[in-house]
Amino acid sequence: MSSYGFTLIEVLVAISILVIAMTSVYRLQGDTFRMSGSARFYTLAPMLAKSKLSEMEIQGFKNAGDGAGDFGQAYPGFTWNVRMEEMQSELLKDRKYHLIKIDLTISQDEDLSYALRTYRFYVD
Repeated sequence: MSSYGFTLIEVLVAISILVIAMTSVYRLQGDTFRMSGSARFYTLAPMLAKSKLSEMEIQGFKNAGDGAGDFGQAYPGFTWNVRMEEMQSELLKDRKYHLIKIDLTISQDEDLSYALRTYRFYVD
């Protein structure tokens, strides 16, 4: 007697192999999606930090201070936080010269964070 069909065991083995392969593809797709979001953040965050620093420079460092906020509708979920501290130096004895330390943090949905520290010099 010859049999032309598949046995139940052969079908179950084939389905098992297919399920394992599809699970791997699904997991790979999820990792790719997460990495894409992370890459987007680490591309945009330095640009947004530079934008915020430029805004502070235009405003004038002596008029700027600590603060926090967001980037509005253009970048939903992105927030900034800035802390400024005047640095003392023996080289800057004259009161019209100022050196400030600026700590700027860009965050997205409290999951990702980008920190930037810079020093700026200005004259009254």
